[in-house]
Amino acid sequence: MNKEEIGKLQKFMQLKFGNSALEVRSRPQKTDSCEVYLGDEFIGVMYLDDEDGDRSYNFQMAILDIDLDEV
Repeated sequence: MNKEEIGKLQKFMQLKFGNSALEVRSRPQKTDSCEVYLGDEFIGVMYLDDEDGDRSYNFQMAILDIDLDEV
């Protein structure tokens, strides 16, 4: 993913979730995925799916059981 594509993903995520603190960042030495942060907290990975010429993006977020204790 290039810088322009990552910028579009960030804008989409911010608008979709109504939170300008969401940030999409490139991953070192990876071109098929990027990282998603909420402020300084890493929250997940966005993967590029480019099969058969149809580009789509899959957001994966893991929630640990200890994170639920904070709710």
